[in-house]
Amino acid sequence: MQELFQQIVQWLHSMGIHPNQETAQAIGEAVGQAGTAVGGAVAPVVAKMDMASLMALAAALGWASGFRLYAVVFLTGAMGYAGWIPLPSGLNILAHPAVMAASGFMLLVEFFADKIPWVDSVWDSINSVIRIPGGALLAAGVFGADSATMGLVAGLLGGGLAATSFATKATTRAAINTSPEPFSNWLASFFEDGLVVLVMWLATTHPVAFGVALVVMLLVSALLLVVLYKFLLTVVVKLRRLFGRTSFESNSA
Repeated sequence: MQELFQQIVQWLHSMGIHPNQETAQAIGEAVGQAGTAVGGAVAPVVAKMDMASLMALAAALGWASGFRLYAVVFLTGAMGYAGWIPLPSGLNILAHPAVMAASGFMLLVEFFADKIPWVDSVWDSINSVIRIPGGALLAAGVFGADSATMGLVAGLLGGGLAATSFATKATTRAAINTSPEPFSNWLASFFEDGLVVLVMWLATTHPVAFGVALVVMLLVSALLLVVLYKFLLTVVVKLRRLFGRTSFESNSA
């Protein structure tokens, strides 16, 4: 605050205004009061980021990245930039304007690509290479800067959650795309858009409620993967075609 006070006084001098000692003291008191007010507003938010909140954030980043990685990166960075949540030091880079611009652009591309039948499945296949490791890296970033062990644990769990949600999304979309009408695809896509916002909101405001919701989502995912097993195999075949066969198959050929 002292530096800010000096900058204000220097700016006044540059404008041809030379405050006397009493005026300068009044400015200093005003700056101090503003700093106290801002600190008092931010402190309750910082206090909320206890271990439960950090664990919920890591799990939410991993889970939501499985179907909307770019939206997760943009939303997290925007919340940190706006001061809505205190980002862990490992995630501060997400609030950088360049990162927010890039993730925001990709968010828009994905928003429209995900609304077109079959294009969404191709998009999912292409982005499978980044969503799962992206979810792992984001989850690890919650703890990684402070604890390598916790960062590794969070990364493993975040990657597992991202893989589960990605498999559920891709399998469900493969089943929906067998329908000739596009409305079910649109509804599913908009549902996923809203789900990522809900997941991030719950994790950052009600971590316990998010924990309960996460258990429910995992159970629903397991059920869908069992019921839609045939379409899951279709997704696996498409991914193998996209990334090529195994080295053993290549050597055999």
